Amino acid sequence: MGNNANEQVIASKISGQLAGIKSILIEADMNRAAPVKCHRLQLFSEDRIVQRRDMDSGTGAVGKCEVEQVDVLIVGAGLSGICAAYHLQARFPHKRIAILEGRDAIGGTWDLFRYPGVRSDSDMFTLGYSFRHWRSEKAIAGGAAICDYIRGTAKDYGIEEKIRFRHRVTEASWSSPDALWSVTAETGGAEPVRFTCGFLFMCSGYYDYDNGYLPSWPGMADFAGKVVHPQHWPSDLDYANRRVVVIGSGATAVTLVPALAEQAAHVTMLQRSPSYVAARPSSDRIAYWLQKSVPESLAHALVRWKNIFVGAFFFSLARRRPAVAKRALRKGVAMHLGSDYDIGRHFTPSYNPWEQRLCLVPDADLFKAIRSKKASIVTDEIASFSKTGLTLRSGQQLEADLIVTATGLSVRLFGGMKIIVDGVEQDVSQTLSYKGMMFSGIPNLASAFGYTNASWTLKCELTVKYVCRLLKYMDQHALQSCVPSRPGAGLAELPALDFSSGYVLRANKLLPRQGVKAPWKLHQNYFVDYIAMTFSAVDDGVMRFGQRGAQAGDA
Repeated sequence: MGNNANEQVIASKISGQLAGIKSILIEADMNRAAPVKCHRLQLFSEDRIVQRRDMDSGTGAVGKCEVEQVDVLIVGAGLSGICAAYHLQARFPHKRIAILEGRDAIGGTWDLFRYPGVRSDSDMFTLGYSFRHWRSEKAIAGGAAICDYIRGTAKDYGIEEKIRFRHRVTEASWSSPDALWSVTAETGGAEPVRFTCGFLFMCSGYYDYDNGYLPSWPGMADFAGKVVHPQHWPSDLDYANRRVVVIGSGATAVTLVPALAEQAAHVTMLQRSPSYVAARPSSDRIAYWLQKSVPESLAHALVRWKNIFVGAFFFSLARRRPAVAKRALRKGVAMHLGSDYDIGRHFTPSYNPWEQRLCLVPDADLFKAIRSKKASIVTDEIASFSKTGLTLRSGQQLEADLIVTATGLSVRLFGGMKIIVDGVEQDVSQTLSYKGMMFSGIPNLASAFGYTNASWTLKCELTVKYVCRLLKYMDQHALQSCVPSRPGAGLAELPALDFSSGYVLRANKLLPRQGVKAPWKLHQNYFVDYIAMTFSAVDDGVMRFGQRGAQAGDA
């Protein structure tokens, strides 16, 4: 009898589902003349389906469309995105979390950049996560090792299954009545797909993944050799026994030169103006000793805090006593290249140390390449390209078979995503940055943006921990929205970043502004941020909270 009853129940359910399918087909046939733009996603579970009504702009036909609803939507599966997912799922195991990644792989920057020698310029004990130990004594790691570290983290903590690859987010629209973001992403198909979320966490970096920054020089089309930007390095590029010119003086240039010099006939680093360069060992002997002598967790914590303190000390010294820092850096270069090398011309910028980011050369590899005569530095400006190379302002000719334009990044916030709040498109450059992670007048959205003077991840991890505090507070008080409320006209405003680097100057017109006092001031100081983001009150009188239906305030 029990089996018959079960069979009857199953038959009844199947009959009901068939009837539902039939009604859908009838409705679709009736509306055939007025097609509806609906998109079905593979859902985690049935309770994540919300019914949306889509209006076709051509006919005005209205129909039902299924979208995926999550509690927190993370954009970007790089170093920051995986960090955010770990902390959110650990703190809120009941919340539904998804990650949208525009490319087809985990890793972000460290998967995108494939040029020879690509590596970090921060130590992995601080660039890595606090919760996943870096087990190698090699503190300055190559790009492939960093990518493996990120992917290993995603795999070990069950984050991989939350990622939707090839989902390029194009628009996020906030509805105050619903207290939800509606997020549109392109997947390469005919139609975009949609998600809704209560909180949107942007971990997509600050630069354009599709195009690097490339100035225009006269005669570029005349050059008979290859011109390559490091952001799009061809995997089959043969530079062995070739004459190579690397244009640039930043972190990418000083990384490429010694790596290319291993096979090239000669590599010339052509710089319009020099950068400060410091050598340090790629391996951390103290870390190695601690890893062998004390428990792993203690060793990781001690090395991490040691490196944070050392980095903060030298940055503070450079800002407070620039003449002392300048002498120390010049002395370091002279120790490797000799007192007869023209350090004043090639390694002494016009600005003070840490007014732009310091260039790190692990194991003095750049200086070794210069001493071996496999590489050289020319400080001059480009007048034009020629068929065989470059003509400089001084009249000097640089012959080249390959020219590498290590000229920097093109800044593009949120991957170019359009932000709309209650029907009004937002210009982030007209907002104020709140704690370096949220924006005045834009509700329920945070962005991971790391330090310019220390490891990127240090600030990103503080940010996600603060987001966890924020979400917990909202859960405890039955609140659905939070928005930083911009102060009155009395607060003085400054550019977001106090750096004179080219990409920063190009970016400042796109970035939010900062104020002169907390919580609107960007401190670029881990210790100040650690206290502010760990112990300060969430309800600080600036963050305005609301329940579903409340309107977002003016930016």
